[in-house]
Amino acid sequence: MEKQALPASSCSLVLLEETKKNSHMLSNGAANGSLVPQVGSAGSVLGGAGPGPEKKAVAAAPPAYQERETWTRQMDFIMSCVGFAVGLGNVWRFPYLCYKNGGGVFLIPYLLIVFVGGIPIFFLEIALGQFMKAGSINVWNIAPLFKGLGYASMVIVFFCNTYYIMVLAWGFYYLIKSFNSVLPWSTCDNPWNTPNCIETFRHQECNNGSWANVTVSGNLTCADLADARSPIIEFWENKVLNISPGLDHPGQFHWELILCLMAVWVMVYFCVWKGVKSSGKIVYFTATFPYVVLIILLVRGVTLPGAYDGIMYYVKPDWSKLGEAQVWIDAGTQIFFSYAIGLGALTALGSYNRFNNDCYKDAFILALINSGTSFFAGFVVFSILGFMAAEQGVDISQVAESGPGLAFIAYPKAVSLMPVAPLWAALFFFMLLLLGLDSQFVGVEGFVTGILDLFPARRYHRYKREIAVAICCLLCFIIDLSMVTQGGMYVFQLFDYYSASGMTLLWQAFWECIVVAWVYGADRFMDDVARMIGYRPFPWMKWCWSFITPCVCLGIFFFHLVNYKPLTYNNVYVYPWWGEVLGWCLALSSMLCIPVSVLYKLFRAKGTFRERWAHLTTPVWGAHHLDYMAPDIKSLSSMSPGTEDNKVIIFESVM
Repeated sequence: MEKQALPASSCSLVLLEETKKNSHMLSNGAANGSLVPQVGSAGSVLGGAGPGPEKKAVAAAPPAYQERETWTRQMDFIMSCVGFAVGLGNVWRFPYLCYKNGGGVFLIPYLLIVFVGGIPIFFLEIALGQFMKAGSINVWNIAPLFKGLGYASMVIVFFCNTYYIMVLAWGFYYLIKSFNSVLPWSTCDNPWNTPNCIETFRHQECNNGSWANVTVSGNLTCADLADARSPIIEFWENKVLNISPGLDHPGQFHWELILCLMAVWVMVYFCVWKGVKSSGKIVYFTATFPYVVLIILLVRGVTLPGAYDGIMYYVKPDWSKLGEAQVWIDAGTQIFFSYAIGLGALTALGSYNRFNNDCYKDAFILALINSGTSFFAGFVVFSILGFMAAEQGVDISQVAESGPGLAFIAYPKAVSLMPVAPLWAALFFFMLLLLGLDSQFVGVEGFVTGILDLFPARRYHRYKREIAVAICCLLCFIIDLSMVTQGGMYVFQLFDYYSASGMTLLWQAFWECIVVAWVYGADRFMDDVARMIGYRPFPWMKWCWSFITPCVCLGIFFFHLVNYKPLTYNNVYVYPWWGEVLGWCLALSSMLCIPVSVLYKLFRAKGTFRERWAHLTTPVWGAHHLDYMAPDIKSLSSMSPGTEDNKVIIFESVM
């Protein structure tokens, strides 16, 4: 019987009667039992494999499937990725690492790892989401055996959503306190201040001759300067954190912080609840306004005394640092952090793209914006740190800090010394809030997208998304309550150090490359990308996925393990053993998802190991592939042995 050509708009799965005498016309793959297309319950086309029970083919119309929501404009996607990937880490972590690792020379390992690790995986995650039109879990239908990768990324992004918002709560608290004629962290006459508080370190007076008995502030003399504390440090530790002696002393709740935490979660909810149609618009403001504030702060920073010394300290290269392994490790982990790799959120954002969007070009644009922002923020940070060092009469190395110490100690100190200090403080903390807010709600968007993809709507529920977002926000808020106690900072650091650490992200990125390049096939995926964007990307991407990037990830991962150090707070408090055990449980909860799910699926499958592997690595195609693929037909068929009427199923797809 001659096979008729089918129009692209026709039924995807067509049942044709065949007689036994035509059975030799079946394709070799079908004859060997390699692929048996089936229609999944959610409108997916499933590729089965291996021997199985006899099935009679039944003619059926293709099931209707719900069209996936897409960005209103492609710029919505660009801005959402900028908002998510460009966050607090670019402003506080990159400048510190640059200073710590030899200034300008740090850019050499940083840019090298950008091209061998950052951009290839960044592009891989966006392209995978766009091709599979699914969130972080269902996107691994491309190789169902490794769906644990999706569960691992969901665990990581859930932990990130849980603890990252605490930075926003602290920033919101500072923003509210900025609306005072005198900033509360600029004076020592507050209830939370100690007798050792000193507003101005007058080192010049202490350096002249007999200084021991010179009074510099209140009852403090030059001899007391070693134990003196700045009012901003006391505001942070005694007022904001009201920190307890250790992890085993949770203490009381901080009710002002609870209200701030509740307020930022409400903001996140209303940014996300309507999906990408709403969040894609909000991010235009939240992603661009921080650049305006950074430019204003840079203009102000470079006019301050000592700014030139600070900037030179930032960019002056120390070539001897290139020989230290830690410099390369810091460069690699910073790229994975700032590019938001391994969290599944980039995959979710890519899934809302048009199928033919040029994601290859987008990946390079976004990488340039991300790394460019980090480098630009360094000038802002070190112009202010240079001013602080000059004002305090100390070396810049003594005022340069990383993490919350830079955001909530160095910056507030700097703005308190500027004219019209409350205005600058409000501007800075508003920028801090926006920088974190868009990263937060895109992270929640990625998590909710993955959850909703797990439960395809057989019956349409009008408020399904709103309810899912509300449950996610409420659950995270309940966990966050442990971080607004007096011992909350210890819990926060535990989450930060273990749950979304460099090790978990490197482990995730390594397996993503292995699955796409070696299980699904690098050349095969390059063909899929070419089908989407209209041309084949440069072969460098394929080489990175196959060889270079996995080696980089594995090398940095093992270096982390070999050089592992127990967690401490402020280099003074050492976490108890049970705290470290809790931290490792957070890390392993995502890392073990991959091997455990692989072993479980292989154990539950039937047949020989080869048959199980073939079956479980056969992609599960979504219904959208039938619409977007070229109209040529490849026959993926199977005979039903032992039946009188043998039938052939024709799958209209290039796959």
